[in-house]
Amino acid sequence: MGETILESSREFFNLVIKPILEKEFPVENRQACFGFFGYGSEVLKQDDAFSKDHHWGVRVNGLLPEKVFKNRNEEIQEVVRAQLPDTWRGQSLTGKLSDGWCLSLSSFEDYLVQTLGIDHAPKTHEEWLGIPEEDIMHIVAGEVWHDHSGRFTAIRQTLEGYYPEPVRLRRIAHWCRYFSGMGTYALKRAILRSNELYATTAFAKAIRLGIQLAFLLDKKFFPYDKWLLVYFDRLPRLATPLRPLVNEAVSLSTGWDRKLELLDTMADILDVTMVTDGIIRPHPKFSGSATSGYRITEHAYAEIMQGLPKQIRTMVPVWDQIYLERWHSGYVSTLDLAAWDEILNLTPVNEEPK
Repeated sequence: MGETILESSREFFNLVIKPILEKEFPVENRQACFGFFGYGSEVLKQDDAFSKDHHWGVRVNGLLPEKVFKNRNEEIQEVVRAQLPDTWRGQSLTGKLSDGWCLSLSSFEDYLVQTLGIDHAPKTHEEWLGIPEEDIMHIVAGEVWHDHSGRFTAIRQTLEGYYPEPVRLRRIAHWCRYFSGMGTYALKRAILRSNELYATTAFAKAIRLGIQLAFLLDKKFFPYDKWLLVYFDRLPRLATPLRPLVNEAVSLSTGWDRKLELLDTMADILDVTMVTDGIIRPHPKFSGSATSGYRITEHAYAEIMQGLPKQIRTMVPVWDQIYLERWHSGYVSTLDLAAWDEILNLTPVNEEPK
């Protein structure tokens, strides 16, 4: 098995980039952080042959303080680029990366804001709840090779320490509400009304939220959807009982009624786990409704909410990647359209002969 792109990039930094920075920019180098982190399947060590068609290659991610980035970024890029070979271990050093080549420098503060929505480690429950969970992976995953100031490493360590318990409970409550109220309840109504479009969207929401709820109960961050099942299999407790249910539920050959039964069984397992963990009190068995379905996790939702600190009860956790999308919208709007089409692998079709 050959080197991974992460391993090639680490060696490239240590043998090529780092000596240039130490010689040419010693002051800036002491303030910078370098590693292999951020976006892309390769950061999660999940890249494969399909990953190579866009935003893939030897890369070094660098973060500089805002003032240093504004004053020195262009000079650093020019000096480093002039001293680089054309390839490294058979990999081109230019290509379909976000800024066109292997060294990607960003402002420390800007990178954090575009990922977490804040430019520092979360300090309050409100700040924790304002972070999209899947974007936490863009901070804690990958590797850091150089961080003289320790600034980025400290933020990674704060996030790796996981949510404060009131924050975790607020997120669990929200996922309980949506798994049931916007998932299984909606699926039951769609089945009763023979509405396959609604059934499809409701089921997709429910299975995703149910899996993500398992991550919250096992105190593990979930990644973005593409790699949700890979990380789901690593859960210490809930992967074993839930994985067979998920496998059957997502099969196209499984009918709607059976899909709903499987989701209800997932709900029972999640509910028992919350009782076992002391998140909710033991309770009698409940039966579902012929019209509303089995809304047991919304029982947990109400009980958890009533025990939370008042200041976060009405705060809805952020789960969409809104900060990343803000940044991405600005980034794409600056690109030449032909360059963007190339990143998307959109090529003009030759005109048909007349």
